[in-house]
Amino acid sequence: MTNPAVDPSEPLRAAVRYGAYGLVVLAIVGVIAGYLFAGLPGVWGALLGAALGGGFILFTAVSVLFSERLPMVTGGAVVLGGWAIKMLLALIVFATLSRFTFYSQPVMALVVIGALVLVLGAETYGVLKHRVPYVQPEPEPVNPATKYDDE
Repeated sequence: MTNPAVDPSEPLRAAVRYGAYGLVVLAIVGVIAGYLFAGLPGVWGALLGAALGGGFILFTAVSVLFSERLPMVTGGAVVLGGWAIKMLLALIVFATLSRFTFYSQPVMALVVIGALVLVLGAETYGVLKHRVPYVQPEPEPVNPATKYDDE
């Protein structure tokens, strides 16, 4: 069993770290499989899918990490605003990409789904692997007999 983390943000940092590692592995495997399945358009589809799917999930974890030290209302606004921006950008990017044919849409769709599942799973593993205490230890009680020794 691991020791409790001293920094309460360590589970979030680990989630982002493991999510990024998983995304890199998925991108490499996706590029190889995409090339074997569809040639160069498969490579582009895999790269786009990894960037879009992985970026979509990692952006949320990074925004939560960024806003953790802010007041609760401000942090919630940052996360909600980031989510809204992320959704708007995803719609714009997918609408723009639908006009082009340089990439394989089936490969991109599979890699996007794979990225969502893999990065979310890796982030969950990163959060669950690190333990953070829920309470602060109470300070040592002051002995009344020694409290006023300086007087």
